[in-house]
Amino acid sequence: MHLRQLALERFRVRMNSESTLVQAIEMQNRGEIEKAECLFNQILSTDPNNAAALYSLSVIVINRGDHDKALHLADIGIQAAPRFAPLRFVRGAALQGLGRNEDALKSYDDALEIKPDYIEVLINSGVLLRDMLRHKDALERFNQVLHIEPNYIPALANCAIILTEFKQSDKAIAMFEHLLRLKPDFEYGPGLLCYERLHLCDWKDFGGISEQIVQGVRNGKRTCKSLAFMAVSDNAVDHQSAAQIFAQHYCPKSATLLWNGECYRHQKIKLAYVSPDLREHPVCHLMAGVIEQHDKSRFETIAISLGVDDGSRLRTRMLKTFDHFIDAREMGPTQIARLMRDMEIDIAVDLAGYTSDSRAQIFALKPAPVQVNYLGYPGTMGTDYMDYIIADRYVIPEEHQQFYNENVAYLPDTYLPTDAGVKVSDRTPTRTECGLPEKGIVFCSFSHDYKISPPLFDVWMRILNRVPNSVLWLMSRSEVSQQNLRREAETRGVDASRLIFASRVPLIEDHLARYRQADLFLDTHPYNAHTTAADALMAGLPVVTYMGNAFPARVAGSLLHAIGMPELITHSLQEYESLVVQLAQTPARIIELKEKLREHKNTYPLFNTEGFCRNLESIYIAMWRRAQLGDIQDQL
Repeated sequence: MHLRQLALERFRVRMNSESTLVQAIEMQNRGEIEKAECLFNQILSTDPNNAAALYSLSVIVINRGDHDKALHLADIGIQAAPRFAPLRFVRGAALQGLGRNEDALKSYDDALEIKPDYIEVLINSGVLLRDMLRHKDALERFNQVLHIEPNYIPALANCAIILTEFKQSDKAIAMFEHLLRLKPDFEYGPGLLCYERLHLCDWKDFGGISEQIVQGVRNGKRTCKSLAFMAVSDNAVDHQSAAQIFAQHYCPKSATLLWNGECYRHQKIKLAYVSPDLREHPVCHLMAGVIEQHDKSRFETIAISLGVDDGSRLRTRMLKTFDHFIDAREMGPTQIARLMRDMEIDIAVDLAGYTSDSRAQIFALKPAPVQVNYLGYPGTMGTDYMDYIIADRYVIPEEHQQFYNENVAYLPDTYLPTDAGVKVSDRTPTRTECGLPEKGIVFCSFSHDYKISPPLFDVWMRILNRVPNSVLWLMSRSEVSQQNLRREAETRGVDASRLIFASRVPLIEDHLARYRQADLFLDTHPYNAHTTAADALMAGLPVVTYMGNAFPARVAGSLLHAIGMPELITHSLQEYESLVVQLAQTPARIIELKEKLREHKNTYPLFNTEGFCRNLESIYIAMWRRAQLGDIQDQL
């Protein structure tokens, strides 16, 4: 072929490729993925270094979950067109999907070096940095996007969410409000706004937005993430719906599962606890003693730690307690899941569910024969890849099992562990040191701000009005929350000075000692005090609860059954108010309750950590045997 003919042929091939490329991209944009894929492959058969086709094909295979192939295609393209930023972008996405976070971040940065205003890369890298717990760096990326395009929805949403992590709720609320003005149907938007307002005890339009959230969930819409939903609803059916909606969007079952029925032959059961909270955190406070009590002759314990190392006493205990402690915070979900499969984990326990910094995507890959939802998240995860939820017959009565996607495995007393090794300080701070008046009934509620619902606060204020000289002792984390609560008290006819706010103390032992200066602990609803209620009972303070209709509203009732004091359980706000007032008006009865609690602490199961651990191990063994035996099943 003459040079002129060769040049004409190349020109013809290029023109055909460009025409086909335009056609393929149009098909891809219309969702005709299979047809588009065929055309991209056709282009590459004659023009194997076509950067645009390699990029588009990489996007298709990455959306299919084939990150290895996407990475291979991107590498070919980058070699041919090193200054084509989209290939650096898709390469970063492929690496991120493979759990190679540092390499992914480097690829994103390479793309930004070529195209500094590449919004999609700034968003993806910001999300990656957030997942790597580098929240400050993530916020900087999202702010870069907003500098380029001030109303860019994904950047606004991510900025607001990170501001919640920084406890800058007022700024987060303003940003969520702006976001919803721009896009009223933004996914989970009403829930994000409502939940953050609750953190500041800002109850503006609480009734309206709560109704919008509940109706949205009932209509199958993404109006509220399932954890936030627990603060506005006391309906187990709706809780399951919220979890299912969130799970299908956030962590659907993987098309490729890592465990496919293989039977392991281990001398000990390999038991892994997966959690971001193996540090100074309520979950770790509850589990520390149990993990220390595990029978190491039967169990090999593995920690998969997803969170930061805070250098705390609890973190040090965890590092010493587990047989293997894996700091996995820099690893992606796929990488962690593959590690767990390679280790042949028998039972994987998710201690976080859908709480902060959790990674349910690990379990969506099914890395273990038995996968358990336990403790950190009080409800169903709404998936079919979590085999069990560990509970008791109070938090999940048998008639509620239908509202849980998991099989329910029952502990005999309460599902909530406690650490009997924690000792309350001998010295009790004075009322003056606590900021309390010298005389009068002290009602205490050290729950998080977001658990204080307006209907419950109405009851609390009526109680203060009915019990002269009484005060309400709270543990608000924010000056804004305190101001809002004082204002809400005044609007209900209560002098704001009757709300006393406790400050934080460094040691749990000293914190628990403060409870001795209170007379009654007033539980929250619809999201009960959990660890906090256990703390109060450990310190000898009676807890009055309203036991509702969904898991989070039934926890304190479970604890009271386990300590042998069910007489403190009520079943409506009216009954709750009446019981609290009745007890406050008969101080001798409160003294009797405290004495009964002191006696029961040593004889009832709530604070028997060793006995709890043996019961929990029995459940694990039954789960393991069922997985081993197949159709021949133990009874759980």
